[in-house]
Amino acid sequence: MRVVNARPNALAVAALELQPADEVLELGCGPGHAISLMAEQVPHGTIHAIDPSAAMLAQARARNRESCDSGRVHLYRAKAEQLPFASGSMDKILAVNVAYFWREPKAALREIRRVLRPTGILSIYVTDASTMRRWPFAGEETHRLFDRAKLERELRDSDFRVDTVAITNIRITRRIAGLITTATAKPL
Repeated sequence: MRVVNARPNALAVAALELQPADEVLELGCGPGHAISLMAEQVPHGTIHAIDPSAAMLAQARARNRESCDSGRVHLYRAKAEQLPFASGSMDKILAVNVAYFWREPKAALREIRRVLRPTGILSIYVTDASTMRRWPFAGEETHRLFDRAKLERELRDSDFRVDTVAITNIRITRRIAGLITTATAKPL
């Protein structure tokens, strides 16, 4: 999975247009690959990352030990539907391959919107529903599937500025289609 996830992570991180002093939050950091990418680009800011799995957080910490030890990266066991951060505290938020697991997507997006600063940027990557329907492990009984229209509708209904929602179709491999979505928060 690391090889297949490398391109979505790189594209979604690039879409954030990170600045050296940004406060960044990654949702569902898994083993911490995107944290490493972001830490290189945010030398004067802070990367916060959540995951509901203690095992994934341990891997992320091991992979990013130096950044964690220096205080530039902070890891938390949490879920997107209940973020342990103050309102308006993040400049950028990254979510790669995690929206499928949000029990309440609208609640997760509202919570994301709550912690995102006005004009902050959210970057989401999901594998397109058309691809996921072919995978026996990723049916609608285990994963929430997204196509372009559903992703845009979820963001619009969660106080993101529709005029700034950009959804790009990408090819990860010949057989895997994905969507990179960016959105800017409406001022509260």
